[in-house]
Amino acid sequence: MQPVYVSDVATAVAGAVDGKTKQGAIYELGGPEVLTMREIMEIILRIPGAGACCFAAVRAGKTSSVVAAVRAGPLKLTPDQVVLLQSDNVVSPAAKAAELTLEGLGITPDSLEAIAPQYLWRFRRTGQFQHKGA
Repeated sequence: MQPVYVSDVATAVAGAVDGKTKQGAIYELGGPEVLTMREIMEIILRIPGAGACCFAAVRAGKTSSVVAAVRAGPLKLTPDQVVLLQSDNVVSPAAKAAELTLEGLGITPDSLEAIAPQYLWRFRRTGQFQHKGA
């Protein structure tokens, strides 16, 4: 996956409204790094200091998505989400070559690690007052 910050997408949309995009072109908007779902989860858990976590690889298929959709608890996957996760979700080389990206619009995308702390601090045990080691 190539997570993109919503503010970067909003800036691109504003540029399109202002006529800064190529008419009729399809832009592919992605963040500065390509990450696996596991890497994204590790970043999200590390920022508030959740500590070590155990991950289990699950084969994504129709049966597992039905089970995940009806199981109890906060983590639920719909069959459509499983289909989306079965293919890469990144900016294509063709879009990069044609400059149909954030960078092509003159926008430097923000990384997940730069933005996520602004949202995840509240999940620390003591919120914004957690002591950070030297």
